[in-house]
Amino acid sequence: MPIVIENLSYTYSPNTVFAHDALKNVHMTIDDGEFVGIIGHTGSGKSTLVLHLNGLIKLTSGKILVNDIDLSKKYDYKKLRSTVGIVFQYPEYQLFDETVEKDIAFGPKNLGLSKEEVAYRVRTAMEMVGLDYEIIKDRSPFELSGGQKRRAALAGVIAMHPKILILDEPTAGLDPKGKENILELVHSIKKASQVTVIMISHNMDEINEHCTRVAVLNQGELVYYLKPSELVERSLELGKMGLDIPTSARIARRLRKKGINIKTGIHKQDELIAEVLKLYKGERA
Repeated sequence: MPIVIENLSYTYSPNTVFAHDALKNVHMTIDDGEFVGIIGHTGSGKSTLVLHLNGLIKLTSGKILVNDIDLSKKYDYKKLRSTVGIVFQYPEYQLFDETVEKDIAFGPKNLGLSKEEVAYRVRTAMEMVGLDYEIIKDRSPFELSGGQKRRAALAGVIAMHPKILILDEPTAGLDPKGKENILELVHSIKKASQVTVIMISHNMDEINEHCTRVAVLNQGELVYYLKPSELVERSLELGKMGLDIPTSARIARRLRKKGINIKTGIHKQDELIAEVLKLYKGERA
């Protein structure tokens, strides 16, 4: 079932001099199996929005349906949080137990699963994120490399078998190769588990390359909720919010301004490369 958000508003420190409207009448629907990006500057409401989806922030205004769970009514927190998994920014800081195996097993154990089922989930989650179970399971999570820590933290969420996976800046602090590896891993998990993915990012290129739709938040309001190809056409409006269109689209526009016959509508890296190669081969012919 999809995620349905209707008229969602949220105020921090209401009825005080510190009151701040973090969300204002947000409406959106996320379909099963989508890869939705959420972008906006710090303070735009991105984290506040996603933290509502597994009850970490209690709903005070509006309505949210998550897999038929109505968050405006009394609901089963354990069921909700096994349905919606969140990997926070710098997820390696979520690691806490004495071994990797125990850390990943923490969530499934709290679901009341059998020892056999917990063990199975730990092993398969580790394999899914590319960690060798036999080599890594008994090591302290704090001895792992930075990339391994991030994978272990992700495995801890995957082991809960969520239907919805929320990623808060999953590539923060990583070098280009590390960012590429993590995003490839997310796609691999999505394909294997058929999860719905919601990714918060400040990086328009990442959002553009990987997401099926993009929610643009500004000062608590949902300004756009469009396909990446449609969002590219809003460059002027995005610029007013301090956001930019993807690098590939910017390059394509600059080439057209210089009189190079690059077709319109290009917004992904592989599209731009293919178009440039086609033109190059045509000139060489």
